[in-house]
Amino acid sequence: MHPSAMLNGKQFFDTYRSAFADLPEVLVLDIGAQNVNGSLKEVCPSTFRYVGVDFVTGPGVDVVLTDPYVLPFPDGTADIVVSSSCFEHSELFWVSFLEIMRVLKPRGVFYLNAPSNGMIHRYPLDCWRFFPDSGLALTTWARRHGMPVLLLESYISRQQPSQQIFDQWNDFVAVFLRDEAHVTAFPHRILDTKTDFENGRRAGTENILNPSALNEDQKKLALIDQVIANHVRVS
Repeated sequence: MHPSAMLNGKQFFDTYRSAFADLPEVLVLDIGAQNVNGSLKEVCPSTFRYVGVDFVTGPGVDVVLTDPYVLPFPDGTADIVVSSSCFEHSELFWVSFLEIMRVLKPRGVFYLNAPSNGMIHRYPLDCWRFFPDSGLALTTWARRHGMPVLLLESYISRQQPSQQIFDQWNDFVAVFLRDEAHVTAFPHRILDTKTDFENGRRAGTENILNPSALNEDQKKLALIDQVIANHVRVS
């Protein structure tokens, strides 16, 4: 797990854990849970019951799927579903999204982290990258299937320091509420305190927060081009 994925996951749990403080047990399902250089289990509150789900066996995996698009849980099972660095590898992530909504309780939330840029990394496939409006599209998809899902917030996080030059990811992060009727139970957002992001959305706010047409890689390339152009003029 790359540094920004772990950071964003921690910020999610730090922000939303208080909304479940009244429950005797909080069940967290992690979709794509195999521990590869880290796991969200490391930042999940120890008082929560964590179940790792994946379609392969490995460290951190408690439940192995026989069908990657069918979760072996009854309707309304989970309080929280998380998935980090997984949806880009799913050929039919929109099918996975509906299945996740099915197993969530009405007051349940889904935390999604998927890359918005980055190198090809097949596990075993690499199919997608997610842009700022992806959360709205997934919400529309769920509502067309009769699910009153609400996008609580989304954003593109900035890159975090890494020793690997190819480990500079911009993450698309989104938090979905299974049933919008419970929105008042979630007064806090990651974006209340987070500053290192662009193209953020927050439920109830029409304006894009920290809008930017260029992604972080494009800005770096533009800066390099400017430095080269200045050097040529001086020479």
